[in-house]
Amino acid sequence: MLDSNAAEHGARMTAMHKATDNADSMLKELKLSYNKARQAAITGEILEIVGGAEALKG
Repeated sequence: MLDSNAAEHGARMTAMHKATDNADSMLKELKLSYNKARQAAITGEILEIVGGAEALKG
């Protein structure tokens, strides 16, 4: 009985550890995707500003 309970507890701990690791991995991927999209948007805005300034000069 004790062995069964210990095995079940160990299996649950392992499952939760893997779930936490997977969540951490997903979070890292989502942060990277968000930052890339944000960087692309900022770059686009800068290009628009620079293009507008160049148009005003010419």
